[in-house]
Amino acid sequence: MKLRGNCPAKVDEKGRLKIPAVFLDALKKYGRQFYITSTTGESARIYPMKVWSKIEDKLAQASSQSPAKRKFLLRTSYFGQAVDMDGQGRVLLPAVLREAAKMKGEVDVFGSLDYLEVMIHARVLEDLKNSPFTDVDYKALQDMGI
Repeated sequence: MKLRGNCPAKVDEKGRLKIPAVFLDALKKYGRQFYITSTTGESARIYPMKVWSKIEDKLAQASSQSPAKRKFLLRTSYFGQAVDMDGQGRVLLPAVLREAAKMKGEVDVFGSLDYLEVMIHARVLEDLKNSPFTDVDYKALQDMGI
């Protein structure tokens, strides 16, 4: 099942995100374990553990000398943490990532096919404004057959 769309949500004072109902059923099909991480510290990616394990399997095949692999693992480990969803559909965002992304209060939760992306609303608006969708982007999608 694919995760799609956007839904506003809240990060509570303890750093927990209640997964919006629109995503909850699809996520539960993956299980209750997640890996929450980031490569930039500007947003949180919530990967079902089954999806994250596939990423790790692919990384394990790459050379340990790969600078891209090292950078990716350093960042996703620094910001990342394995978590379980509680009975109320909440996940605890890692403290290091919460602080870096300034995640508290109102956030936007985006479905990104097989993971969720969480950003503070002001950052979403800033990204939309500062990174417009261009002809180059259209061409890249066309090259993918989209």
